Amino acid sequence: MELDPIPILMAMVIFSNIGGTATPVGDPPNVIIASNPAVIQSGINFANFTMHMTLGILLVSVQTCCQLRYMFRDTNKLRVGEPRDITELRHQITIWKRSAQSMLNISKDEQIVHERLQKKVTKLERDLKEKLKDSKKVVIPSDTFETTLAEMNQKYKIRDVPLLIKATIAISFVIILFFLHVIPELNRVSLGWTALLGALLLLILADRENLEPILHRVEWSTLLFFAALFVMMEALSKLGLISFIGNITENLILRVDENGRLAVALMLMLWVSGVTSAFVDNIPLTTMMVRIVTSLGSNPNLNLPMAPLIWALSFGACLGGNGTLIGASANVVCAGVAEQHGYKITFVQFFKIGFPLMIGHLITASIYLLLCHVLWHWH
Repeated sequence: MELDPIPILMAMVIFSNIGGTATPVGDPPNVIIASNPAVIQSGINFANFTMHMTLGILLVSVQTCCQLRYMFRDTNKLRVGEPRDITELRHQITIWKRSAQSMLNISKDEQIVHERLQKKVTKLERDLKEKLKDSKKVVIPSDTFETTLAEMNQKYKIRDVPLLIKATIAISFVIILFFLHVIPELNRVSLGWTALLGALLLLILADRENLEPILHRVEWSTLLFFAALFVMMEALSKLGLISFIGNITENLILRVDENGRLAVALMLMLWVSGVTSAFVDNIPLTTMMVRIVTSLGSNPNLNLPMAPLIWALSFGACLGGNGTLIGASANVVCAGVAEQHGYKITFVQFFKIGFPLMIGHLITASIYLLLCHVLWHWH
């Protein structure tokens, strides 16, 4: 369809990071936050986490749509270079010009040929100007879209309908259990174990004789990375680094008047975690910051509610990942797959689109948090 897939891929990955912010299981930072024992003890569960975050995420989605629409208001940015006929016309003009310029010290007969060559160049340049004008108005015909869609439907068929039904049952089971966490009697199984129960249910329903190929596809290296990360954070906590950063943050907040402490704490958590996670992977950042947030929320000297600080950290850590190509795992994966298909997404290319969007995310989240938790006290 002569469209550049890179802006589409970037929009897709940006919205996947935004959508993942809405629930405790949508993005790795949220999983880390929601699994923290202090956060669970403060009464935060799947239902109230989703309720508080989803409203803010809807506002961020609207802001992102408007900002992307403004950034790509020139639709030529979405095209793959120039249309083929315009490229060929430019090539012809170059050849005719070169032929005309080659006639130096020309005789009378050659003068006639030179004039005709010049007329040809002028006509081609006029045609080029018209084509360039028309190309800005070109709309991809609907039949091109329909043909492309039909080809994709043929190529990417659902090949195992029974397995699709079983997978739908398993994921529905998991989502229902997530929301049942709000009932204290049923809140005895963590979010992690709930997800694992869903995986076990799907394995039982799939009834595969050989599970080895399935187990080979598990990202064991990623799981080991998470395990090692938690060990490292526990070691840093024992060595006093987490307490040291928490004390600095606490002293900054204590300098503010008591009426403005919550607003300052929210902005501090949101912007520090947001800007930092754009340049540092948001998973280790969240692992450290959640300790600091729970420390601030349980500090009697500050007298701050923990829940708003948790929402601010979640907004910052997840949305900050949209700032750069290395800010979130989804960005890196998308860039890798795109490069395999011949479309390289560079750091600067992503930064030009992602960073302004991330600043917009944080401003929108700031307004939402200040209105809900400072003005209306919705804790």
